[in-house]
Amino acid sequence: MFIVFILQIFFRYFLNDPLTWPYEVTIFGFIWTTILGACYARRAKEHVVFGIVYDKMKPRGKLVFRVLGNALISAGLIIAFGPTYNYIQFMAFQKSTVLKIPFNIAFSPYIVFSIIIIGRSVYDIFLDFRKLARGEV
Repeated sequence: MFIVFILQIFFRYFLNDPLTWPYEVTIFGFIWTTILGACYARRAKEHVVFGIVYDKMKPRGKLVFRVLGNALISAGLIIAFGPTYNYIQFMAFQKSTVLKIPFNIAFSPYIVFSIIIIGRSVYDIFLDFRKLARGEV
């Protein structure tokens, strides 16, 4: 993606002959990188958090907050999954201007994102309940 971006700059400003396809490649690459990178950040627990209240709580309160947060995220994504999938499939009729890539392919990483985030949230809830059952909290 970066090489294509630099290529686009080179052709536009040094050769004064801009290419049309690098813009679409960088946009679609950015979408895929951002969405799939968010999945990795969720797994690595590297998302930005605002822990002012959370950090002051006792371990049991933190567990409750984690379970509620993960349950809300899972429920929201599960409820939105059907309409989101239908909309992304609906976008198949539109294609990008230059490369003619169907928009359902361009936006399909969101479906993968939803599945991974739901799975990770449910897994985290399972781990929290296991900690609770073992008396670790």
